[in-house]
Amino acid sequence: MAIKTYGTMAVDWEQRIDFDRLRRERLARAKALLAKSEMGALLCFDMNNVRYITATHIGTWAQDKNSRFTLLAQNAEPILWDFGSAAKHHQLHCPWLGERSRAGIALLRGAMSPETGRAEDVAKKIKTELEKLGLQNEPVGVDIIEPPILFALQKQGIKIVDGQQLMSDARVIKTQDEIALLNHSAMMVDAAYDELYRAMKPGMRENEAVGLVSKVLYDMGSEYVEAVNAISGERCSPHPHVFSDRNLRPGDPVYYDILHSYMGYRTCYYRTFTIGYAPHAMVDAYKRCRDYIDASIELIRPGRTTAQVCSVWPKAKEFGFPDEEAAFALQFGHGIGLAIWEKPVISRLVSMNEEYVLKPGMVFALETFWPSTDGWSAARIEEEIIVTETGHEVITRFPAEELLVAGQRYYTVNGVLPTTREIEAPPSGSVRELVEASARGEGVAVSNDD
Repeated sequence: MAIKTYGTMAVDWEQRIDFDRLRRERLARAKALLAKSEMGALLCFDMNNVRYITATHIGTWAQDKNSRFTLLAQNAEPILWDFGSAAKHHQLHCPWLGERSRAGIALLRGAMSPETGRAEDVAKKIKTELEKLGLQNEPVGVDIIEPPILFALQKQGIKIVDGQQLMSDARVIKTQDEIALLNHSAMMVDAAYDELYRAMKPGMRENEAVGLVSKVLYDMGSEYVEAVNAISGERCSPHPHVFSDRNLRPGDPVYYDILHSYMGYRTCYYRTFTIGYAPHAMVDAYKRCRDYIDASIELIRPGRTTAQVCSVWPKAKEFGFPDEEAAFALQFGHGIGLAIWEKPVISRLVSMNEEYVLKPGMVFALETFWPSTDGWSAARIEEEIIVTETGHEVITRFPAEELLVAGQRYYTVNGVLPTTREIEAPPSGSVRELVEASARGEGVAVSNDD
């Protein structure tokens, strides 16, 4: 395999993931795109962008707070304003930042009202740094921002432009260390699925599966289990995108999406199972789902386009939806890195009109869905793929080429109960004869339509 899987420790006898190189190369990508842009500086509040530029992290509790921000100006090193004592911690333990790590608090997503003056304080901090560099009259790109801070920056005379696209573009091509971290993150989910497969049985609840997976991942070193979508039985179609406390039953389909991060790098990784046995309609749905994902994987190589990849997927009306927006994310591809969804998105909704050319170093998650003819079960599969110099490599390795049956095997007097069977078996010849004989004896007409 071209992509190596390392242990979690640093050792003196083998070159593994190089975090110094990771920090340097990520920052260099952002600087290079900024240098080519019209912007004088980038101001980032998105914690993934803050981490990409500054290589700092204060826990996933802060992921949605928008309380940390960094300024990357032309021909300058990044400055970070962080939450309370975290700024001091960075000064002590992040030598690549040093005194450029400073205390600074924004509005905590509205928890502090505009009347506190925090928005004006943030704007003044940014204006001061821009003036030191002679960039106060240049546009500043912003990724995400709270309205009061936006207004305060504009009041300071700072022209705000879209910086989100620049950072999204910087993160499209992964460095070798980013790829190694994405591979390691996927390896952890391989292990979680193995434990889950061994544990599934009738009576187990979806939320218990979520707890089991979360424990496995945290025990292995995950920093954030973002979600475990556990969807079973009649909940499978349409896809609700959230787990419940439903109990698994014999013959149930069940699919999972495991999303977590290791050193910031995410997974998006679906697998589908049945419990005890699988009805024929579910087997057929799974094969259709697998064929669609395999066809799209076959097209992943440098020079191909996102439009070509999604062209092999079914149109929305072919599987019960009125249009591509209603079916969005069921036949889907997306970049994956520090965020679950990164550029480029692969979907019939957008890719036929705006196609991207695939390049080495891109990392995708491709996911397909197919509903069963029974009207309630469905199959869902997802693979993560790295675009290599000569083609691609799949890094999600838990078996999925055929539908897996989980749970205890059942034995009858005639041997093992088949793993492909119907929930309600068709009547045998002797049962039909019994019905017909009874009908004749009672003088009751019986037909196949009754």
